[in-house]
Amino acid sequence: MTSSTKPTPSFGTQLRKINMKAIYKFLFLGLTAVVLYSCGAEQSELETKKAELESLQQEASSIQTKILQLESEIASLDPEFASQNKKSVLITTASAQRANFEHFVEVTGSVLSKKNVVISAETGGRILEIPAIEGMRVERGSVLARVDSESIQRNIDELETSLDLATMLFEKQKRLWDQEIGTEVQYLEAKNRKEGLERNLASLKTQLDKTIIRAPFTGTIESVDVRLGELVQPGMPMFQFVGESDLFIEADVSEAYVGVLSKGDSVQISFPSIGESLKTRVSSVGAIINPNNRTFKVEVFLPNMKMVKPNMLTVMKIKDYENDDSVIVPNHLILSDNKGDYVYIVQDGVAKKTYVKRGKTFNDNAEILEGLQGNETLVDKGFREVGDNFNVNIAQG
Repeated sequence: MTSSTKPTPSFGTQLRKINMKAIYKFLFLGLTAVVLYSCGAEQSELETKKAELESLQQEASSIQTKILQLESEIASLDPEFASQNKKSVLITTASAQRANFEHFVEVTGSVLSKKNVVISAETGGRILEIPAIEGMRVERGSVLARVDSESIQRNIDELETSLDLATMLFEKQKRLWDQEIGTEVQYLEAKNRKEGLERNLASLKTQLDKTIIRAPFTGTIESVDVRLGELVQPGMPMFQFVGESDLFIEADVSEAYVGVLSKGDSVQISFPSIGESLKTRVSSVGAIINPNNRTFKVEVFLPNMKMVKPNMLTVMKIKDYENDDSVIVPNHLILSDNKGDYVYIVQDGVAKKTYVKRGKTFNDNAEILEGLQGNETLVDKGFREVGDNFNVNIAQG
């Protein structure tokens, strides 16, 4: 058998393979060199910038240290420079103003009614009917309850029969007397008997009418204090009844305001529960001090209002002081030290501590009696961060 052998490549073929390998190797080395060069260039630039930044930071630190050292040395030699060189504080401002200042006494009051009454039984008997219920609004004359009137009705029937007979006898006796027959005594006895029965009958009819309990005026039934079938006696309470008219407000005011409040003073009333308010006047001022709470009564006129009910809570503002030309500043901007009250005003970008004399305050407004003219610019937000002669920077917008 003859063995098979592979043909030997020619020299040209072997040369081409060697050249291709060399080319690939050259291209790879070239590309690697380019990449390495690029990365090296970027790395070199980054390191340069970092070095430059570090150098500038060191320079700035050195300059800042020198600045602080110089400021300290100059401040020790020149106190005025120290105060002027303080860091500015960012603030906002508010303006003092000249205006009418009013002060009010605030007290809590209650709505009352002059027609708040207890309806009692006027005659005895057993209750047969109670049409009224608690909370019901009724008109004047409406029936609230009925009391048994059977015995009264029987007495009325008997009296009416007796009165008929007495009337007939009187008329006959009168005709005889007109004819001058009979005596005057007989005539007068007949007349007296008839008139006496008429008076008794009228009295019983009045009692009969009182067995029906009616509303004395238009209002609301607050409470029903009796039950159906219950036996009542004259004077026994049956209903708590409140009228809708003649309402007023009553409040207890501290004796510190004796002589300050008087009849006719202006009053602002607000009703927190319904969100309503109105302006009215003081109708009367009590003359007696309550020894238990050291207050006196003040009564305020209240016009008719649909939603206002007796016993409703009110807040009363009674004006006790007014100054039509007062300097007014926000009360929270006033600070105090051992010398007194003061505010900070802004002059040429510097906060100045200015002492003031405070008067009355109301609704976060204070009356300034001395120290301000009313045209000053005050430090508002930031007033607790500033001091006397502090540089300030006013925030815009």
